[in-house]
Amino acid sequence: MNEFQGPLSSAPAARSPVSVVLVHGAFENSSSWSKVIAILQKCGVNVVAVQNPATSLAAAVQNTRRVIESQDGAVVLVGHSFGGVVITEAGNDDRVRALVYVAAASPDSGQSGLDEAAAYPKPALLSHLFVDGQGFAYATEQGMRDLAQDLPKAERDILMATQGPIALSAFEDKVTYAAWLDKPVWSVVADNDQAISPQEQTDAALRMKAKVRHVNSSHLVMLSAPEQVAEVILEAYRVVGDGSDRVAPPALSGT
Repeated sequence: MNEFQGPLSSAPAARSPVSVVLVHGAFENSSSWSKVIAILQKCGVNVVAVQNPATSLAAAVQNTRRVIESQDGAVVLVGHSFGGVVITEAGNDDRVRALVYVAAASPDSGQSGLDEAAAYPKPALLSHLFVDGQGFAYATEQGMRDLAQDLPKAERDILMATQGPIALSAFEDKVTYAAWLDKPVWSVVADNDQAISPQEQTDAALRMKAKVRHVNSSHLVMLSAPEQVAEVILEAYRVVGDGSDRVAPPALSGT
């Protein structure tokens, strides 16, 4: 497996317009990227966080593609959690030159997020969900602790109040063709994740030939370790910018 290495820089060089598009996951909204956005903007990166519906994979993909199409140049597409399923489908857009998975699902072609997870132990979060009468799931108070056990309670309380429910059926929606088969990939593995198995994330990174960073974090790694997540995104950003209109896979080193 290829380990990510590289310090955070305040001046990432790019020879062509590059944007970073961030896709949130289940039980979240686009504000979950706020800490990472602040770092990327300080570094001069054009960044947009998608506010997705949580009704179906198709709806989220359509909305994400609309944001991708609104960018002036190449795109680094980043997904957290269920957002990884979204970028696996939406990333087939030609504007997308790199994919970054952040504690994310990353199913293969013809798979759903549930299909990918089936081979791994049931994560704690799944025992702490509330499903309403219309089939939408919410994290309970314990579920939010499962998502963010390393964040202060005050921050978890805000996440609890602002969480976006997701249709349970969305977890069964299948990817048609996995974009990571054709695009360079980076992966942030949250080693204390109680929502998506860290072993699943690690195995997926190997399958995708991703450049990897392991972080001692909960599932909401972009809130608990935003600097480390930003560093990985910035490396993808530099590779895309340095490649101008044609981006080769990143040079990989280490095992």
